[in-house]
Amino acid sequence: MSLGQDLAPHLPFLRRYARALTGSQSHGDTYVRAALQAIVDAPGDFPRDVDPRLGLYRTFQAIWASTNDETENRDAGDTGNEGIAQARLAQVTPRSRQALLLTAMEGFTPEDVGYLIDADAVEVEMLVNEALEEIERQTHADVLIIEDEPIIAMDLETIVRDLGHSVNGVAVTRDEAVAQAMAHRPGLVLADIQLADDSSGIDAVKDILAEFSVPVIFITAFPERLLTGERPEPTFLITKPFQRSTVKAAISQALFFDQATVPA
Repeated sequence: MSLGQDLAPHLPFLRRYARALTGSQSHGDTYVRAALQAIVDAPGDFPRDVDPRLGLYRTFQAIWASTNDETENRDAGDTGNEGIAQARLAQVTPRSRQALLLTAMEGFTPEDVGYLIDADAVEVEMLVNEALEEIERQTHADVLIIEDEPIIAMDLETIVRDLGHSVNGVAVTRDEAVAQAMAHRPGLVLADIQLADDSSGIDAVKDILAEFSVPVIFITAFPERLLTGERPEPTFLITKPFQRSTVKAAISQALFFDQATVPA
């Protein structure tokens, strides 16, 4: 099997990681393209002594480390997602965010993350804890959960409240979700894709976003249906069945880039 065939199944998930890390689909995809170009230009440099997915993320991390100037970004005066991130970077280091995302969202072991960011497993675990503690300290939101499976909805409610946030509604249909969003204006939406009456969580989110801006985390058993590269994709996407740590990481990162939770 060729290197390209080995790497292809992992690209949607690398793009997910890149978007979560940068808070932007276009910015994240730029880093992914640069990593792929580096592999094409020098295939002999690709690490063959590790799993292809680990080698792919290692190449991405090298590109990110060599081109992402955090100091320059903080001085750029951006007002969008990057500007929001800059308001937090003084408190949370990019290294800690990488450790958090790579373990909790991408499922790498602390040892694998150590390989990716040049740290040992103990340091990785410390970085993850630091990131969670600091991001959770900075952020608070009222959360709308769009989920038609009662057990899953209850689990999500518990996770949200454990993080110190509030749940201002649980909706099981598109119409219910939109009505609750209009009534309470949540600061974060957790949305399943397939809802109780065969309506779409995607359509519910589109209706909500047409009225006001709010960060959204999609939760689905079929992530490949959204990670196609053919249309705007969700920045935050969780695969069912999910780990509680994955949901916590996604919530922390979604609120990390939300203007409403930037400290004064």
